[in-house]
Amino acid sequence: MNASDPESPPLNLAQTRERIDAIDREIQQLIGERARWAQLVGKAKGELKAAVDYYRPEREAQVLRMVVDRNDGPLTNEEMVRLFREIMSACLAQQEPLKIGFLGPEGTFSQQAALKHFGHSIKGLPLATIDEVFQEVAAGNADFGVVPIENSSEGTVNSSLDLFVTSSLKICGEIELRVHQHLLSRTTRLDEIERVYSHPQSLGQCKAWLRANLPKAERIPVSSNAEAARRARNADDAAAIAGETAAHIYGLKVLARQIEDRPDNTTRFFVIGRELFPPSGHDKTSLLMSVKDKPGALYELLTPFADQGLSMTKIESRPARTGKWEYVFFVEVEGHVEDARMSGAIALASARAAELKVLGSYPVALL
Repeated sequence: MNASDPESPPLNLAQTRERIDAIDREIQQLIGERARWAQLVGKAKGELKAAVDYYRPEREAQVLRMVVDRNDGPLTNEEMVRLFREIMSACLAQQEPLKIGFLGPEGTFSQQAALKHFGHSIKGLPLATIDEVFQEVAAGNADFGVVPIENSSEGTVNSSLDLFVTSSLKICGEIELRVHQHLLSRTTRLDEIERVYSHPQSLGQCKAWLRANLPKAERIPVSSNAEAARRARNADDAAAIAGETAAHIYGLKVLARQIEDRPDNTTRFFVIGRELFPPSGHDKTSLLMSVKDKPGALYELLTPFADQGLSMTKIESRPARTGKWEYVFFVEVEGHVEDARMSGAIALASARAAELKVLGSYPVALL
């Protein structure tokens, strides 16, 4: 009988626990060894100033894709990625924790997205507005920021998108977070609720449920779901739409679970930083374009990407703020700015555009 093979004849409980303890010791030893090798990587890079100098999103993306490729269960790909993300996060924090700005206060979905992407061995910086996230990253007070960019049911978060028009920051990554909205309150009675606080996006994601279950309740938009929970904890006739983390932080009861109108409700976030990073092998590039005032101008801008066989995954227009009825276009294309086909297409498009700005090239969200 081979005690290391779970397909061998069954062991008794004591033998099974002994084998698990031995595996735990081996796992712990290997994690320690990995951390020591991570220290050597840091030394090989020389005397650097901060944790951000050691962080390489393209390398992390490659490592996590290999984790998924190797995984044959029984844990899901998502669970395996989460475990490895935390190991990498802890190893990186040996130098110094990354400082990550996000839309606060504590308990927002932006915080959940930051922890999903960077792991828990970071220093989180909850900020009052998305504008402040951009400001703190630009000033160097935060290494990176996490901002919501779009929701699968409510569309683009315009306040985030518009900041890229004037900001010099780059998009360094994307995060997709499955969002479950819960109704939270001090009271346990749904019929006592007269006001519902939440972020405007969340109110929109739950409008059908609110219409059916709280048709007379006032809907009050606030800056974040965590802010909604903070307000709801002060009155028995108030409720908040937020995640379960906010319920724990602010001492609220969950009156109704998963009240979002669509079961696949997902929010996408951008990771913003101060520089572009090399290709990971499976990347996406975001561009900001403005067109010259002539017929077919947008078609001319997009043609080079089609001619190079590059797939465009998103296009959206926003007011340019430079004049009445003038617009800029946000475009996402599969590939990295350093790829030959992408760089060639950008060069041709730049010659035809009034302005073309590379917002970032970054690894495609894994899970």
